[in-house]
Amino acid sequence: MKNTIFTGAGVAIITPFNPDGSIDFDGLGTLIDYQIENGTDAIIICGTTGESSTMTEEEHLSCIRYAVERTAHRVPVIAGTGSNDTRTAIELSVEAEKIGADALLMVTPYYNKTTQAGLVAHFTMIANSVNIPIILYNIPGRTGMGFTVESLKELSNHKNIVAVKEASGNISYTAQVAAACGDKLDIYSGNDDMIVPMMALGAKGVISVLSNILPQETHDMCQYCLDNNFQPAIDMQIKYLDLINSLFCEVNPIPIKEAMNLLGYAAGGCRMPLTKMSSDNVARLMASLQKLGMLEIE
Repeated sequence: MKNTIFTGAGVAIITPFNPDGSIDFDGLGTLIDYQIENGTDAIIICGTTGESSTMTEEEHLSCIRYAVERTAHRVPVIAGTGSNDTRTAIELSVEAEKIGADALLMVTPYYNKTTQAGLVAHFTMIANSVNIPIILYNIPGRTGMGFTVESLKELSNHKNIVAVKEASGNISYTAQVAAACGDKLDIYSGNDDMIVPMMALGAKGVISVLSNILPQETHDMCQYCLDNNFQPAIDMQIKYLDLINSLFCEVNPIPIKEAMNLLGYAAGGCRMPLTKMSSDNVARLMASLQKLGMLEIE
């Protein structure tokens, strides 16, 4: 059995940008403090929601360094260091470990993709290069490929590969992974609309977009599941389902940043090629927030 990095709700935190497109580090610090003060169990920095794909390597490492220093060991900091280039992934991962990240989040190679044998080789090389735990990230809808159950089972034998963020949306697949890997591989939901179903199958929590605006509530939903008290967790999953769907009606993180700006957080815009949210979808998002009493109706 391997050590669990965290249980509960880890926030896939946004990266706030200034009007000129540079990183708003003061704003990031405010968001990190807000998250920790409101129940978030881990900070995931430079993931998809953090727009790492449009950062330079210098910006990427600067964000990780800032998150580590600002968090100051209050909760684990998990750094996204995945790449479709194995060498780049290793370089980022080694530097993130030196900076002080508690763990790494590693997405499958995108665009060039690879075979399952290539996946195993890619992640084994990365895992051999560091001495901190790794969460694999399975999101075939974005990368165009995913892990087979057999590949995850093989990778789970590595001492540094301890978990998977599962975002395929396939609950049967999740059950198969849990059955095959047992306590060698923790599972985290990568989908806010499937937190409770996946935790019912043994997932340890969620890496969440929703937590950016509802950190305490997302933590509480997970804690109910961890306490084997599923009815209130089910009620919360259903209560927030409309908002969750609105947060993914356009490409993430466009809607979550729009929601945060509407709610008074200085999130800024997204970097191109992500553009402003359509007016129809802004109206949909506002209606979801208003229904929950999070946004006043003017």
